[in-house]
Amino acid sequence: MRWSLWRRNASRVALLTGTMLLGLAIAGAQPGFAQSSALIGTWKLNLEKSKYNPGPPPRSATLTYTQDGQNFRNTSQNIDAQGNATTTVFMHIYDGQPHPRTGSPLFDASAYTRVDANTIIYTRLKAGKLIQIGTLVISQDGKTLTGTQTGTLANGPGNAILVYDKQ
Repeated sequence: MRWSLWRRNASRVALLTGTMLLGLAIAGAQPGFAQSSALIGTWKLNLEKSKYNPGPPPRSATLTYTQDGQNFRNTSQNIDAQGNATTTVFMHIYDGQPHPRTGSPLFDASAYTRVDANTIIYTRLKAGKLIQIGTLVISQDGKTLTGTQTGTLANGPGNAILVYDKQ
């Protein structure tokens, strides 16, 4: 009797252990899935498809996104209408809270919220005051990134539609 009870319990322990190991393997794979994002890579501004109000548009702009833990690092390289080059590096931390940003004369903090895998809403602040709102939307095929901005832009108050092509 004891032997059959032990075998029955051993079978349950083996089944529970196997189930737990499978669960841990699946849970351990989740961060790998979370790190896969269509945003990662290099995006070049398509000036023909973009619109600036007021103008003029920049001569060029390139965004490069890399994974940094649960967040993204964005390296932005721009040449403005006058030919001045700037490079800024900042983090996309998806908690909806403002985080410091350096390198831009327009704003000193940004807040990002990920709506879904392809949509991000952001706000930009200067000295704690909201100066710009925007969205980033990645197309379903992952080849186009469209950004909209409203508020204080490089040429004053206005709005812009920025269309980037994945490189």
